[in-house]
Amino acid sequence: MLGHRFVQYDPNAQGKTRFEQMLDLFMQLLTYTNGDVAEALQWMNELDKKYQLTDDEYGMGDFIDDLKQNGYIKEDQQTGAIEITGKSEQTIRKRSLEEIFGKLKKTKQGNHNTFKPGQGDELNPETRPFQFGDMLEQIDFTESIRNAQINHGVESFSMQEDDLQIRETDFKAQTSTVLMIDVSHSMILYGEDRITPAKKVAMALSELITTKYPKDTLDIVVFGNDAWPVEIKDLPYLQVGPYHTNTVAGLELAMDLLRRRRNPNKQIFMITDGKPTCLKIGKRYYKNSFGLDRRITTRCLNLAAQCKKLKIPITTFMIASDPYLQRFVTEFTETNNGKAFFASLDKLGAFIFKDFESGKRKTVY
Repeated sequence: MLGHRFVQYDPNAQGKTRFEQMLDLFMQLLTYTNGDVAEALQWMNELDKKYQLTDDEYGMGDFIDDLKQNGYIKEDQQTGAIEITGKSEQTIRKRSLEEIFGKLKKTKQGNHNTFKPGQGDELNPETRPFQFGDMLEQIDFTESIRNAQINHGVESFSMQEDDLQIRETDFKAQTSTVLMIDVSHSMILYGEDRITPAKKVAMALSELITTKYPKDTLDIVVFGNDAWPVEIKDLPYLQVGPYHTNTVAGLELAMDLLRRRRNPNKQIFMITDGKPTCLKIGKRYYKNSFGLDRRITTRCLNLAAQCKKLKIPITTFMIASDPYLQRFVTEFTETNNGKAFFASLDKLGAFIFKDFESGKRKTVY
């Protein structure tokens, strides 16, 4: 008799040890606590009380000892403070990449990007039947021999034109990217945490570029009242400050960083949830949080036009739904001839990764 048999869920049956299961949760908490180990462990204790993460055989003390022995945390001998290690920083980036990039599914619905494959330096995983004019170097002999065996048998082996399969290659240009992240106070206002998704995207994008596109470059710029670069290793510790939004300073620093890069293709990704509200004029900060200040927006639009002349497209990911802000972003995008996405927090990573990956596939004539 056919049917389904349901059994009790056993987390240990999924192949992960108790330490590995708790490590997944700990790495998530580190992102929310800006790399503060003590706070993350306090949260772990609270969750343990409520959900019984541990038992008599494996307690929180054992978990902390395992974190130390496996090189995820270290203790300062002078102050006694516990900090995460470089191994933890890389693990957080890898898990961010898996969390965000792993959710993207290959689909034809809703995606109208078209790629023109041809002779290039990156193999395309897809194959197609041979067509007149294809070059010998493009033949995938493994797939072609398999087709010949299926179509004609092994004993009387022969290979015909219909058996041939072509594996195309894509031109993938080296690219220099600057990712701008808004760290103004509005990124945590209204009871919504917007900085954590932005950090996760930055960590995932940095891990993707350093592992899959090692010849590319990624610079990360954060901007509040001022703008400053941050290292990839500093991303878990990134947090919002009591800042206004000096978009101009962020764009100026991004342009300066890209001028130093030798890659022919350059681009700026900007994640922001608010309007530009600040300028630095000499040593004075010119601020206006009430609506769009024409003096500030004009400077933004001028920089957008400069980037267009330098062939630096700006892709803006706006985490806001105010109509007047969307109108400004639309004007900013048209001035630069770039792109804009009005993205919700849960779709932010998908938007950025699809846009980045589409820009990596170009046909060079």
